[in-house]
Amino acid sequence: MHNESNIESSIDPKIIEEVLKFSKNMMDAPKFVSAPDEISLEVTPHKVVQEIDKTRLLHYEPITEIKFKTPLLISYALINRFHILDIHPEKSWVKNLLLQGFDIYMLDWGTPTSMDKYLDFDDYVNGYLESSVEYIKNQSSTEQISLQGYCTGATIATAYTALHPESVKNYIATAPVIDGWKDTTVISNLAKHMDVDKMVDTIGNMPPEFMYYCFSVLKPFEQGIEKYVKFFKNIDDKKYVDNFLRVEKWLGDTPPIPGELFKQWIKDIYQENLLIQNKMYVGEELIDLKKIDMPMFTQVAVGDHLVSPECSMPLHYAVGSDDKTLKIYPTGHVGMIASSLSQKKVLPEMGTWLSERS
Repeated sequence: MHNESNIESSIDPKIIEEVLKFSKNMMDAPKFVSAPDEISLEVTPHKVVQEIDKTRLLHYEPITEIKFKTPLLISYALINRFHILDIHPEKSWVKNLLLQGFDIYMLDWGTPTSMDKYLDFDDYVNGYLESSVEYIKNQSSTEQISLQGYCTGATIATAYTALHPESVKNYIATAPVIDGWKDTTVISNLAKHMDVDKMVDTIGNMPPEFMYYCFSVLKPFEQGIEKYVKFFKNIDDKKYVDNFLRVEKWLGDTPPIPGELFKQWIKDIYQENLLIQNKMYVGEELIDLKKIDMPMFTQVAVGDHLVSPECSMPLHYAVGSDDKTLKIYPTGHVGMIASSLSQKKVLPEMGTWLSERS
């Protein structure tokens, strides 16, 4: 039998110290934490060179001499905003590519309102993306650009590249949403059982709250309790706190998705899986992935819980390109684009590949 003094002495003093430190960090948090409006997520200087409806085309100011004639346009995802590609000077996808000597443009899809609920794939592919490509071609006096699509932005970029291969010199697909039936994520399972017609008819645009719910459902513990426990534990680490707050602000700023586009997305990609079967129409045109015949570079993350590797990789095998590369990285969806691995491995490999073809 243990007596009371034995029980007390069996409690590790380190645990008591840890609990006291954690409590102190929670009390001190307000002193160390910036208000959300004090945090700027647009790190790298740029100009807005074209605005159509809610969309903006950004052109980043060069940091070093531009070494490559072919400009690169990034088609960011429709969920959350492009800021994650430029979230912090030390983790900026954009800044890294500028330092490598590329001429960088970004398509910001903006914030759709109820007026935009009838916008569909055709508007995004043959409207906004097409207009951006044409603007860049005119500005840089070139017949072709390089195009990179990320996540759902890669689905739009893939459709565009298949329909307009003559305008794309090199295509980079980063965690693209392509094969809905092979996707093993929670989002895919939710999508397959969704009465999307009823949802869109009732709500109109897909609200940010619904999109955020989908994110939280993916990893409920990590998105809930665990991330705040980590935050308070690291409250006196300025770098950690700054990074945490930037990502939180980015996560909290999720624009709605136009109802018609969302409906087409769920049905054509996840429920009927038309894109990978070359059966998907954008406007009046059928998408044939074999028409993607330019050099292509596909980037996939093994631990991606938003777009599983099985959903992305089929694109590599479906296109008509002879010159194609598939790279698989030991990280997650966001880790592939905004981490030290991204800076040290993903971007240098992509930059080397692109520089040889630009």
